[in-house]
Amino acid sequence: MRTLFSTFIFFITTSFLPAKDYNILDYGAVPDGKTMNTTAIQSAIDMAAKKGKGRVVIPEGIFLTGSIILKSGVELHLQKNAVLQGSINPDDYSKLNRWKAVIMADGQSNISITGIGQIDGQGRRLALNIDSLFYIGQLDSAQYDFAHMRPKEPMRPQLIEFVNCKNIQVRNVSLSSAACWVQTYQSCENVLLDSVHVISDAYWNNDGIDIVDCHHVRITNCDINVADDGICLKSVSADQFCDSIYVANCVIRSSASAIKFGTVSHGGFRNVTIEQIKIHDTFRSAVAIECVDGGTLENVLVNGVEALNTGNAIFIRLGDRSKTRDAGILRNITIKNIKVEVAFERPDYAYEIRGPELPFFHNTFPSSITGIPGHEVENVTLENIEIHYPGRGNNGLANMPLSRLDKVPEQVAEYPEFSMFGELPAWGFYVRHVEGLMMKNIKLSIDAPDYRPSLVFDNVREVTMQTLKITGDSKTTGIVLYQCKNLNIDSDVPVLRK
Repeated sequence: MRTLFSTFIFFITTSFLPAKDYNILDYGAVPDGKTMNTTAIQSAIDMAAKKGKGRVVIPEGIFLTGSIILKSGVELHLQKNAVLQGSINPDDYSKLNRWKAVIMADGQSNISITGIGQIDGQGRRLALNIDSLFYIGQLDSAQYDFAHMRPKEPMRPQLIEFVNCKNIQVRNVSLSSAACWVQTYQSCENVLLDSVHVISDAYWNNDGIDIVDCHHVRITNCDINVADDGICLKSVSADQFCDSIYVANCVIRSSASAIKFGTVSHGGFRNVTIEQIKIHDTFRSAVAIECVDGGTLENVLVNGVEALNTGNAIFIRLGDRSKTRDAGILRNITIKNIKVEVAFERPDYAYEIRGPELPFFHNTFPSSITGIPGHEVENVTLENIEIHYPGRGNNGLANMPLSRLDKVPEQVAEYPEFSMFGELPAWGFYVRHVEGLMMKNIKLSIDAPDYRPSLVFDNVREVTMQTLKITGDSKTTGIVLYQCKNLNIDSDVPVLRK
């Protein structure tokens, strides 16, 4: 990460030196929450860009706007009590490159959004207005998601979308109520997000931060509270990938997964460090590492995660959805110093937009690491992991006995999710199609009995296990090994080989 830090020090000290202020009031903006200010704000941005650099100031007040385009050398600065409020009229938004947004940029450099003001997308009202367009015949059926009864994502504006940009800063601002993803940075380089506050439980697909095929990204001190994935890395192009990503000291609440790689993973992810993350009230996984579209996911360190009231602790998945190219590669993953409390009831009951209920009965899901036949997850290290489960696994509710280990579905081409296999035969960890696994100082506990063993390994090779402690489970079988080779298990937990 040393090169990444040096890059940020350089671009911070050279790209954002003091520049002239351009107050949007001087260009005709009106802070009444009713007047459309798109033209006034854009005029101030254009003037600053024409002069080579400048700071466009949003003063105190509510400034209604449609899409605005940020340009090279321009800082958009929101002062205290300033609100940049997105219009609820879909016609006030345009598409610059990919999707619609309140603030957009394409191919620009040295751009920033700063200040302690707020960007409010009025997402639910906007999304419902877009939804109504379909029912009056103004939105084509190809742009409507019939399965979920809502307009597709590209129809619903985000708050920020930067594509093909370099040297980006977003600092201190509050982002709220997006109609879709909150903010996306795609094919960008040198991205710094610091102390950004995101509250977006307004509508579906409210991802907090989406980093797509970017290089040299630093996300620090952010507070994310969203109705979808918290911080999500994606790769949409087979010839691009996310590289040199650093995430630290963030707090995340999510009705999906808190930290997620994928689902889209065509090129892949390399050299990612995530540390000192606090997670709470998260419906799906605290950490989800997924590579399912033929890309390469490698060299990932997750260090120091504390998660309370989450549906799942760790989910690592190599799949193959593409069917037009070879399955991808998922290797060299280290997860350490993790403490997770898994919930018995759904963790996101207080959300406005909650995660979807599963269509089948199930007991609490274990953490899982799974590849597919012929394509193993490689070289995973789990160290200093503590996961507390509620227990109460009941084989009258759902049953996957050890006699049917070969019946756990592979789901090779399915959407990756910790619940994708249905009922699993372990309450703590389920590991399948893995080569090279180190588990050191692992503590698993349950509050009440569970009919399943604590760990099940299926078709796993080269396993080293040191210091495994199980609390609350008195069964004579703790670890089940099925079709496994080259194991070095140093533990007092009873082992069953099948």
